Amino acid sequence: MSKNKVYTETQRAEVAAPAAVAFEIVNDLRHWPQFFPDGVHAEPDPDGGQVRWWALEGEGVRQWTTRRTVDKQHLRVVTEQTDCAAPLQSIRTEWTFTPQGEKSCEAELTITVTAAPGAEGADAAAAQLDGAAALVAKVGGLAERWGELEQLVIEFEDPLFIAGQPQQVYEFLYAADKWPERVPHVTALNMTEDQPGVQFFDMDTVTPEGRAHTTRSVRICLPHKIIYKQIGLPKLLDAHTGHWHFQHTPEGVTVTARHTATIKPSALDLLGDGTTVADARRYLRRVLSTNSLQTLRHAQAYAEEPARA
Repeated sequence: MSKNKVYTETQRAEVAAPAAVAFEIVNDLRHWPQFFPDGVHAEPDPDGGQVRWWALEGEGVRQWTTRRTVDKQHLRVVTEQTDCAAPLQSIRTEWTFTPQGEKSCEAELTITVTAAPGAEGADAAAAQLDGAAALVAKVGGLAERWGELEQLVIEFEDPLFIAGQPQQVYEFLYAADKWPERVPHVTALNMTEDQPGVQFFDMDTVTPEGRAHTTRSVRICLPHKIIYKQIGLPKLLDAHTGHWHFQHTPEGVTVTARHTATIKPSALDLLGDGTTVADARRYLRRVLSTNSLQTLRHAQAYAEEPARA
């Protein structure tokens, strides 16, 4: 029997940013869907040692699981995937960030792929290794812009307690295709769910000022939360991710709407001449919060109605 083949690719880049900043871009799993176009969600287990991943691939979403080891002292993150589809056997990534003074570092990524022997395995391995240089460049570029990005990213949560059956609240938010009938600011929505718990939809909404937006989103529906990422964005944003999180209580459920949005600096004038980033942050905080809380209040009415009857 032929032995599996091992393929390795190492890429390095000098980064004009502190090593700790570049390390956290990889270490903090929330950054992956926000700043990487194909990233949808990363769900760690309670101790963080195992992570389930969802990523855009073609017209759908690919899922996999990795073991993850983080060494904060040496600024190293290692993942190992063993649930690979044939002809791949395993994929290992290792990130290391080496300080080069206080304000610069070297970022290094090594990808090691084990695959079945033959042309098919070689091609599959090459596909995994192909993006290493671009990935290192992406992380480096984010690290060098981190001071600017901290101002452009707005992140907040809005909780609402609902004195109803948690399953009814979940059903209301899960069945987004019914929102045009149930939620006034949603005027149209076309949804598909070709993979269980993975939804894509195109949605038309209206802001409180009457601005119309058409967006496309992907959602991952887990038992305790529904995660979303907009992949067709309004003109003001470079990224928008978030979730609906469900916390059961003896009296009902607290649902938290979370938003993380990245402002597009070149689009500030859409809100009027002279609009600043601070103006856009206030606008987004108000509009996104208003829409999500409006949806939650309609979910509240839907879930609490049987209790009043």
